[in-house]
Amino acid sequence: MLPDLTPELQFQTARSGGPGGQNVNKVSSKVELRFHIASSRLLTDKQKDRLHGKLAFRLTNEGMLLLTSQEHASQLQNKEAVIKKLYDTLEKALIIPKPRIGTLPTVASVQERLNAKKGVAEKKSARQSPSTPLSVTPF
Repeated sequence: MLPDLTPELQFQTARSGGPGGQNVNKVSSKVELRFHIASSRLLTDKQKDRLHGKLAFRLTNEGMLLLTSQEHASQLQNKEAVIKKLYDTLEKALIIPKPRIGTLPTVASVQERLNAKKGVAEKKSARQSPSTPLSVTPF
């Protein structure tokens, strides 16, 4: 579970694109969230390293994570949506996958593979023309 990151978040609003009726050119409903991972005091160093590795393609050159929301006509709804998007992104990136335990192939699968190889070898050997000894002449 992540701590409350709200004090470390920076918000910026802009005019949203798309249809919006009469208020489209007057109301800044699009919300852009900026979160600087490296300077966060609420995340551990281990979490920061993991986030930098997993979210490298989403970070700016300064290490800022940028997320935007413009799905709703209301600025408040977009702000709530972008905060939820941030927490979902961070939680997904911080999940540590279980290590895979290697297993040996079963005896039946090994036998099946060998039988398939043998079948291919027999098919290819059947394509060969029968060899005749060179010393024997027909006359």
